[in-house]
Amino acid sequence: MNKPPKINPNPDWENIDTVLLDLDGTLLDRHFDDYFWGCYVPENYALLYDLEIEEARGQLLARFNELQGTLAWADLDHWSEVLGMDIPELKRRVDALVAVHPHVVDFLLFCRENQKRVCLVTNAHHKTLAIKMARAPLVKYWDQVVCAEEIGVAKEEPEFWPRLERCLGYDKARTMLVDDTERVLDAAFTHGGLRYLIHVARPSSRAPKGYSTRYSSIVYFSELITGAENNQEGRG
Repeated sequence: MNKPPKINPNPDWENIDTVLLDLDGTLLDRHFDDYFWGCYVPENYALLYDLEIEEARGQLLARFNELQGTLAWADLDHWSEVLGMDIPELKRRVDALVAVHPHVVDFLLFCRENQKRVCLVTNAHHKTLAIKMARAPLVKYWDQVVCAEEIGVAKEEPEFWPRLERCLGYDKARTMLVDDTERVLDAAFTHGGLRYLIHVARPSSRAPKGYSTRYSSIVYFSELITGAENNQEGRG
């Protein structure tokens, strides 16, 4: 089956005031999360409950899939309770795998230099955010941080986007969202009316690229900076 062609981004930076950025898979390499939930947690669960690793993995993946796209999926306290494991402590044991995607800092500096308001908007639990920012100190580049638990629903939910707009007070016609999950982009478009939607096509450095068929895609954030430079040259 043919892979969909890439839709290249061409944001009009002069008409963008606010940039909303996802965390996992967008700014940070999702390899950490894929390894943690797909390998490390099942291994420890198997040891704790005397199971074969594949049996443990199968049980856990079924549980995870049931809650994908909900607040409970990202809630470390929820998983600590239902699995009988200290999930934050397990994350800290392998936090050396937390990594920032290439060119992310360059893009954040570009936004700062061009006086764009930058907001992190993430489903990540506040404990996850603290663990990851201890390894990838990006907080200084953000003007505001919103975890979905503060909004009350996950980003995939229709109610999230009107609530976020009221919370942050942005102009949706002058706002960009960058996210690696098409369900989130769909919700932001349909229920949030955001004008500039960018899909991250390679959330994990260990996985192949997968371009969106509906949204502009990037592999690296440098593509958004290059687009801005090209526009400036064209106007010059």
